[in-house]
Amino acid sequence: MEKRFSIGKLVITVIAFIISIAFLLPFVWMLSTSFKMEADVFKFPIEWIPSRWNGIENFKEVWLGQYTFALYYWNSIKITVITTIISVTVSAMAAYGFSKINFPAGKVLFIIILATYMVPQQSILVPQFILYRYLGLFDSHFGLILLGSFSVLGTFMLRQFFMSIHSDYIDAAKIDGAGHFRIFWSIAMPLVRPAIATYAILRFIWTWNDFQNPLIFLRTDELYTIQLAMQKFTSLNGEFYSLIMAAAVSAILPLIIVFIIGQKQVIEGIALGGVKG
Repeated sequence: MEKRFSIGKLVITVIAFIISIAFLLPFVWMLSTSFKMEADVFKFPIEWIPSRWNGIENFKEVWLGQYTFALYYWNSIKITVITTIISVTVSAMAAYGFSKINFPAGKVLFIIILATYMVPQQSILVPQFILYRYLGLFDSHFGLILLGSFSVLGTFMLRQFFMSIHSDYIDAAKIDGAGHFRIFWSIAMPLVRPAIATYAILRFIWTWNDFQNPLIFLRTDELYTIQLAMQKFTSLNGEFYSLIMAAAVSAILPLIIVFIIGQKQVIEGIALGGVKG
């Protein structure tokens, strides 16, 4: 029985490894193509390791060419970082309020907020557009930041984690004279750090990859984000796949860095929570 279990586990591991390689192949091809000469992009069989390297020239054209890629890169970093910080803070405070503070109509208000998640975002684009034009928030980074500053999904996810905190911690802190803000910051936040790190990663990825909102709410070229820049860059260099792949590698690099750093924080938070428990 034990031998049969080991063989089955080995087969599952091999299948999972093959599937993971299949998922990684497009990324490996993109990375390899970004360092190739344009004439070598569609060579068959595929040269996974370029025989002629042209990566410096490709990335130099992307960053230092006639196209101001660095400006759009900075726009995305600014919008994404500020949006992530505000969204995580607001969602965490709302989640704590809905889970640990008893107030009239609290459950009803949470259900109403949760119900808004079922409304498709595309159905409210026109009212949002009219409202932003009226308030003077159209064609500005501040308007984009406001759009992502609150997340129903983030509030719901963090609320579930806050509800798992035993009420004895909250009651003991209240007896010691701590207010809700002190309890939230010093007790509740450290206990749900894995969830906060996870949501921060998701919020960063969603905001960085957002194409719809910048496309609708931005008009000035200097305010474009990296996603709009990629579309513009592709339209100008559509026949040069090596340049497009170099731009794509540059665009996803922050996501990889944030995922690696955030994954470490999640693991450390889980381990810390296990030790405290």
